[in-house]
Amino acid sequence: MTKTQLLYNVAQIVIPWSTLLFMRKQDIKRYSFAGFVIVAFEIINHIIGYKRNWWSFYGKKKSFFTNELPFSIGAYMPLSMWLLKHYFGDFKKFMLANAVSDGTFAFVIIRILKKIKVIKLNMSYPMFFVYLYFKAPLLYAVQYIVEKKKLFVG
Repeated sequence: MTKTQLLYNVAQIVIPWSTLLFMRKQDIKRYSFAGFVIVAFEIINHIIGYKRNWWSFYGKKKSFFTNELPFSIGAYMPLSMWLLKHYFGDFKKFMLANAVSDGTFAFVIIRILKKIKVIKLNMSYPMFFVYLYFKAPLLYAVQYIVEKKKLFVG
């Protein structure tokens, strides 16, 4: 693993998770189950992407734990919780906010990561956007079920 990749891996975990310090405990409790579900689903997707070479990481060793896993446990859960906190209850706004965040990552951030030699996509940018965005309705559905079944007690 290159020094750049190591720094990126640490930053992509620490920075998003530290934003939860600004979320109320009640909201963390309310949205964490859906966040965990989306992370588990994302890990499965990353395992599939790893095996199918949908992307490649710069550096010497191909390793799921040092390459894909930090992406899975980094921003997905905190970002999912923030999006649910601000947009749950309005599906259209939720999907739009997800499109903006996923689009920013798929079309802007991934290009920056390629420039600084962290990751290279082996699929088109629009396809990568679809790969990211198709999980948004699942996240909303899980939170909807949590709310309907009153699984959250806050």
